[in-house]
Amino acid sequence: MADFPPPIPHPETAAEAHAGPYVDVIYFLGEMVQRQASDLHLVVGAPPMARVHGTLIPLADEALAPETCRDLILGVLTDSQRGRLEEEWELDFALAVDQLGRFRGNAHYSRGALEAAFRHIPSVIPELGTLGHRPQIHRICKLEQGLFLVTGITGSGKSTTLAAMIRQISSQKSGIIVTVEDPIEFLFENSLSLVKQREVGSDTRTFEEALRRALRQDPDVIMVSELRDRETISTAITAAETGHLVLGTLHTIDAPKAIDRLVDVFPADQQPQIVAQLANCLQGILSQRLIERADETGRVLATEIMMLNHAIRSCLRDRRYEQMIGLMEIGAKDGMHTIDECLVELLESGVITKEEALLNARDPNRVNAAKTKKKGMFG
Repeated sequence: MADFPPPIPHPETAAEAHAGPYVDVIYFLGEMVQRQASDLHLVVGAPPMARVHGTLIPLADEALAPETCRDLILGVLTDSQRGRLEEEWELDFALAVDQLGRFRGNAHYSRGALEAAFRHIPSVIPELGTLGHRPQIHRICKLEQGLFLVTGITGSGKSTTLAAMIRQISSQKSGIIVTVEDPIEFLFENSLSLVKQREVGSDTRTFEEALRRALRQDPDVIMVSELRDRETISTAITAAETGHLVLGTLHTIDAPKAIDRLVDVFPADQQPQIVAQLANCLQGILSQRLIERADETGRVLATEIMMLNHAIRSCLRDRRYEQMIGLMEIGAKDGMHTIDECLVELLESGVITKEEALLNARDPNRVNAAKTKKKGMFG
């Protein structure tokens, strides 16, 4: 079983918030949820801070002292989690709170002080169609085998997209889905498919070991929350080559850089083999960002999709990554589009500002041209 405490009772009043070992953190998590924040940060020398639509706001007046910050964090950890934190100095964990939901936590040291960040995990996994993805993502959920990656910076919604994809796959076909996560975030219910969720550090020792063992568990789909090292990447590629659909995430800002990252983690003498394997098994890459909206409060999804057609595979084999962007621009029939195309659509529809579009554009000239075109159409 995953190593996280059972749901913690949620304090009904502020007075109760100072009566138990977890409460202060739970109180701030409650404030975070009430303000629709995505993250809570406990940092020494600053008050507890919540990230609301990308902006940090304080949840208290007083700054946290080192001892207070440490006690707050240790108060929500199990004994085994405390042991791992003492041994490794870093800890990813999950936390469940009655009436608030689940949270992903990361405890770490900064200048000798224990600090933490908490990410709110919605209790209901969203339907894929509500996230703002294009129809191509629905078609990817029907794939039988191969490797598909979701990339983006921290906080860009990668985990939410993967969870929505797993939900859709589970609801539309019969099979076995194995997830390897650190920590477990969204909780899946069995549907047409059976979903087996495994947490690194509690259910398995490493991503690599879990992936190797998963191949003996009769899986149809394997989801890896993060391809973070050479061994995990290599095992994921092997799983995709042997007839499984493998979904995973990478921390890169666009699709071509994801391929570059996958290849460059290997020694030079192994890279030709990895390139050949990727050219055979990689199905596509989704890169996504969350951008502040201009038309209402909140953020909107901007995406880029690269599918591995014959031309893209040829570029991959020859490592001509710079040519992939042009191929994505003309690859609409294969479900491809670039981040610039998406930004222009959002700009022309009034969803984002020109400043946000330029900030996120690969080619600012595309954004400037779109604005000129819009003025010409309307006056």
